[in-house]
Amino acid sequence: MKSPVVPTSGLSLAALVLGGVIIGLSPILVRLSEIGPVATAFWRVALAVLPLLAWRATEDRKTRHNQRPSSFRDVVALNVPGVMLAGDLLAWHVSIHLTSVANATLLANIAPIFVVLGGWLLFRTTVTRTFLAGLALSVVGVVILSGGGSASDGGSHLGGDAMAVFAALFYAGYILALSRLRSRYSTLTTLLWSSASAAICILPFALVFEPAIWPTTLYAWAIVLALAWLCHVCGQGLIIYALALLPASFSSLTLLIQPVVAAGVAWLLLNEPLGAVQASGGAIVILGILLARRR
Repeated sequence: MKSPVVPTSGLSLAALVLGGVIIGLSPILVRLSEIGPVATAFWRVALAVLPLLAWRATEDRKTRHNQRPSSFRDVVALNVPGVMLAGDLLAWHVSIHLTSVANATLLANIAPIFVVLGGWLLFRTTVTRTFLAGLALSVVGVVILSGGGSASDGGSHLGGDAMAVFAALFYAGYILALSRLRSRYSTLTTLLWSSASAAICILPFALVFEPAIWPTTLYAWAIVLALAWLCHVCGQGLIIYALALLPASFSSLTLLIQPVVAAGVAWLLLNEPLGAVQASGGAIVILGILLARRR
């Protein structure tokens, strides 16, 4: 007898895809930012705390009490995703300035491989052959979409490529840590704690490595506010909501929609080339996600 379909699973999948689409806009905004990559990463999470605190203030006292950590272990668990997110944003923002956008996008989006491996090693998550086939197909699509790792601005650089791989490792840790929290804490609680702890972790790096961290023009503030309120609060919020019902491995694979969106937006707004080969790569990514969805 087949188990009944959970009605909210379709809503969670829609939220996950929409969150991935929104996050796919972030590399464009990072490139357009007038301040350094580390400072941009700091404001991306620091400014996100403001609307989250306002949202928290609208909750009733009982709800806020139920969402409080009850032990030091809970506090640590709530901060782990923020530490992972800080590492991801630091490495990925810097990689964009050290290597080509194509390489940074490609290597930062191999996170599903690490999520599947980490889930199997740490939590003994079952992985089917169909899912692995979908994962492999999607990774191939990302490689094609990125032009095989080539770039028009001088090719790859080893340091930047390594930073992008580190970003993928940290993002995999972020997804795995969030998936363990969502059985107990709400979307708001996990997003608020992870954003605040990420901002605290990134701030020292911004103060040390950036000549200035304050945006000085309305345009610069508009970019970091868009990153914070649109990409982080809305995009990450939708992803965290979806993780309550969807497996971390499938969620990370579905988020490969991000480089597809980034390539399309870069073609529209930045006049970056997007030919038939790259378009076919995007279609292969989506096909791989659909294949993995069967399992």
